[in-house]
Amino acid sequence: MQSKLNRRGVLAGFAALTVSTGFPAYALDEAGARKLVDTVVAEINKVIEAGKSESATIRDFEKIFSRYADVPTMARYALGADGRSASAGELRAFTDAFQGYLARKYGKQFRDFIGGRIEFESVREIKAGYEIRSTAFLRGQDPVSVSFLVSDRSGSDRLFNIFVEGVNLLLTERTEIGAMLDNRRGDIGQLTKDLRSAG
Repeated sequence: MQSKLNRRGVLAGFAALTVSTGFPAYALDEAGARKLVDTVVAEINKVIEAGKSESATIRDFEKIFSRYADVPTMARYALGADGRSASAGELRAFTDAFQGYLARKYGKQFRDFIGGRIEFESVREIKAGYEIRSTAFLRGQDPVSVSFLVSDRSGSDRLFNIFVEGVNLLLTERTEIGAMLDNRRGDIGQLTKDLRSAG
């Protein structure tokens, strides 16, 4: 059980890479979708193999996250209905805190991926864009099925979700953020403040 949770956590870091908004999807094709996934995996592997300190690794991961993620849309998704009643200022502050929170939360686990690899299997078109199916191999653990979802509705190609062993990790984040917000009686400002040191 613990190894399943650990590998989900490691692979969930790839999920910290985004949702979409409303541009036409004609520019994205199978090759572009696969190239995006290959690029993200390669950049993350480079950070892991650099062997930097944990804090430096997290900073590098946050750069990758901000480069390939539609963070504002992902943050709004995480807030759910509460996000629709938030002010523009509250959303900006939450988005900034949410980005750092995810970078810390998942960046700490990437060291477990040293020596691992992700092997591409197939691409298929879905309503929102493309699904990249792959298998992840982590040292000393059973292979894990991983599906990356890619869209260009934010205006450029972006990863917007990931499924690890069938678990929707973006939805998992929404559930966790929702619980944290409930514990603060819907106070987005307090949640934002707490997220700055969480993860």
